[in-house]
Amino acid sequence: MSGIENTIVARLEKAGERFEILVDPKLGYDYKTGSRKDLTNVLVVEEVFKDAQRGERQTGGAVKKFFGTNDINEVAKRIFAEGELQLTTDQRRKLLEEKRVKIVALIAANVVDPRTKAPHPPQRIEKAMEEARVHIDAFKSAEAQVPGVIEEIREIIPISTEKAKVAVKVPAEHAGRAYGLLKEYGMTKDEWANDGSLLCVCEFPAGMSGEFFDRLNRATAGQAQTKSLN
Repeated sequence: MSGIENTIVARLEKAGERFEILVDPKLGYDYKTGSRKDLTNVLVVEEVFKDAQRGERQTGGAVKKFFGTNDINEVAKRIFAEGELQLTTDQRRKLLEEKRVKIVALIAANVVDPRTKAPHPPQRIEKAMEEARVHIDAFKSAEAQVPGVIEEIREIIPISTEKAKVAVKVPAEHAGRAYGLLKEYGMTKDEWANDGSLLCVCEFPAGMSGEFFDRLNRATAGQAQTKSLN
């Protein structure tokens, strides 16, 4: 367990009251980011503070009023879930970089350049984000931030969020292996022909077209038949 001098603060403010807990930097980071599922050894001191730096404890009455309990683990879970974690500089840099990379990947997979109908390369998206000075929230999910980021960079690069719709026919010998793959790409209207082949329609973000056809060709030894319905 960390010493008091080697801690970071998890904080939640409610109705003008501040609730803080002292946590181990690594374990607290792991718990906040979801890689750790329990609070064992996360709390350095099993106390709720009004001001942890000054050692000023929060009153039991205030804790009970706002959390409905004085159980330190239950209170800590709420503080982690609803509050903010004071990260070290290295932790914040790492978390922001991971979130940025994921946002770029999601945008690249879900949008296309309307002029060419081709996906934007990740490098182009990154550059547009830099030019737009996009702010990334370290703790908000990448998925939740993507719509806002798209709107911010739309003025810098042309973006379309259109869907690709593709009719697919897979020969019987490859149908079983390809079935799960096709479900990943929004498979609908699936039916089995008399010869055992699989017929279906897939609908997915246009930016994923290259990935879709590459994976489908590998799964079917290039024997799948496709037709764009757009």
